Amino acid sequence: MIEKIVDADNEAKAMEEATLKEKEKLSKEIELEAQLIYDKYMSDAEKIVARNNENEEKRAEQKWKEINNKQNSVHIKLQSDYEQNCDKWVEEIVKRTLAQ
Repeated sequence: MIEKIVDADNEAKAMEEATLKEKEKLSKEIELEAQLIYDKYMSDAEKIVARNNENEEKRAEQKWKEINNKQNSVHIKLQSDYEQNCDKWVEEIVKRTLAQ
C-alpha cells in the first residue's frame, strides 16, 4: 500500500514537472509570438511614417513652389507699377513735402 502511495506521489511529481515544462515552453512561445507581432507592427508603422513623410515633403515642396510663383508674380507687378508710376510718385512726394 505504501509502495502504491509512493508511486502515485512520484507520478504526480512527474506530471507536475512535465506540466511546468510545458507551461515554460508555452510561455516562451507566447513571448516569441508577441515579439514577432510587435516587430511586424513597428515595421509597418515605420513604413507608414516614411510614406507619410515623403507625401508631406512633396506637399510642402508644391506649396513652396506655389508661394514662390505668387511672390514672383507680385514682384513683377510691383516692378511694373514702379516703372510706370515712378516719376508721378516722386512728383507727388515732392509736391506734398513742399506744400507743408
